[in-house]
Amino acid sequence: MKILMVLTSHDQLGDTGHKTGFWLEEFAAPYYTFLDAGAAVTLASPNGGQPPVDPKSDTPEGQTDFTRRFKNDPAARAVLAGTLKLGEVKASDYDAIFYPGGHGPMWDLTEDPQSIALIEDFYGSGKPVAAVCHAPAVLHRVQIRGESIVKGKRVTGFTNSEEEAVQLTKIVPFLVEDELKRLGGLYEKAVDWQSFVITDGMLITGQNPASSEAGARALLKLLV
Repeated sequence: MKILMVLTSHDQLGDTGHKTGFWLEEFAAPYYTFLDAGAAVTLASPNGGQPPVDPKSDTPEGQTDFTRRFKNDPAARAVLAGTLKLGEVKASDYDAIFYPGGHGPMWDLTEDPQSIALIEDFYGSGKPVAAVCHAPAVLHRVQIRGESIVKGKRVTGFTNSEEEAVQLTKIVPFLVEDELKRLGGLYEKAVDWQSFVITDGMLITGQNPASSEAGARALLKLLV
């Protein structure tokens, strides 16, 4: 199994002056879930190299067994520091694609033509596409046969109320929940901050950081 994980290269939280990036747990939990299942994992980002970690995801209270494992894993840190450029990867070389969230993807991956083309290529080839938390936002310009990839699909993603809780409703380019609904997705959610993952065909979406490991496991089920 060869899995491509795509991370953001964006580190500015709108015009707030604060930093953002990818959410550490949403990378670490899937990364190790895939490795432990015997998958080969390749990391890519729009700019290549070290993707920015959202500093809020790297606080003591934000740590999990997976993030602690990452902190103590020089090999994994080296892999993360050397992500490939999105333009250097081809869907034909991998069996599935996974997008960790964090607020960063809301600015770059949502509009990145290479990311959009990759998702269309994976999905059009019958390969699984997975995204958790804010990362389902990367689907908002993806078209399959002239229609949104999420139209008529059961999907989830970061809820409006979760965004309100972190006080970024007015900062993000759009709200994930609202956008998935606008595109014709059959949006569902569970209790805020609880793990919730939906698989609809080859599309997997997770609601929040707590959904990261479950989202990775759902992806692996489609590859067995």
